[in-house]
Amino acid sequence: MKIVSYNLNGIRSAMNKGLLDWLREENPDVFCVQELKAQPDQVDVLAFAELGYLSYLHAAEKKGYSGVGIFSKREPDYVKAGMCSSEFTPEQNQRYAKYDAEGRVLRADFGDSQTGVTVVCVYVPSGTTGDVRQDFKMEFLADFLPWVNALRQQRPNVIICGDYNICHKPIDINHPERQKGVSGFLPEEREWLDRFEASGLIDSFRVFCSDPEQYSWWSMRFGARARNAGWRIDYHWVSQPLKERLRNATILQQVVHSDHCPVVVEID
Repeated sequence: MKIVSYNLNGIRSAMNKGLLDWLREENPDVFCVQELKAQPDQVDVLAFAELGYLSYLHAAEKKGYSGVGIFSKREPDYVKAGMCSSEFTPEQNQRYAKYDAEGRVLRADFGDSQTGVTVVCVYVPSGTTGDVRQDFKMEFLADFLPWVNALRQQRPNVIICGDYNICHKPIDINHPERQKGVSGFLPEEREWLDRFEASGLIDSFRVFCSDPEQYSWWSMRFGARARNAGWRIDYHWVSQPLKERLRNATILQQVVHSDHCPVVVEID
């Protein structure tokens, strides 16, 4: 199973830049996208169907903003948009509802609960626009980890892919000494990823590559991409039981439809 995750910074814009031609050649089994910036009726799902993909979209209530999607060549056994559930308390669902309104989390289950795989597509909020959104980001992170842990109790084989808007370690960001105090590389954000990892999740890319300067996002200012002055904020985190099934993980830096690039994981 090959799974690609890609923050498109607008699916319609990416499609106008040749996304479908690239997708036909790359041919992943599951294609997870973030930042749809479109409502479901604005996405040409027939174009994806012509490539063999079933489409599952979770858009934000606000038009032209956020949103996640999963395109799969195999029909999932179960799909769930959002974090809210009858399994959670009213208080939990009240917190989760504000994230669901922004189209942040989409889940697809393939196979049975013990040997099958669950793919979660997540778009973690950005905190770059100020304190209010940074606080919102930290609230999301605080709620997302227990949500993931609850899911793993039911579905131990989980792949949580997407744009986390956090560089975990100095190797994951250009000139880390210059990034102190910057959202996306704050100590509390990186500490959250430490706890995420300690809970039994694996940064699949670092299983296969320990090289520096492996980035997945570049600012559109100051020629950052041409200089490879980037950040690695897009990940496939996999649960511990999947470690022996990992076969490869790569970053496709040469692919350009967005200010991000695709990241890939392959499992048996």
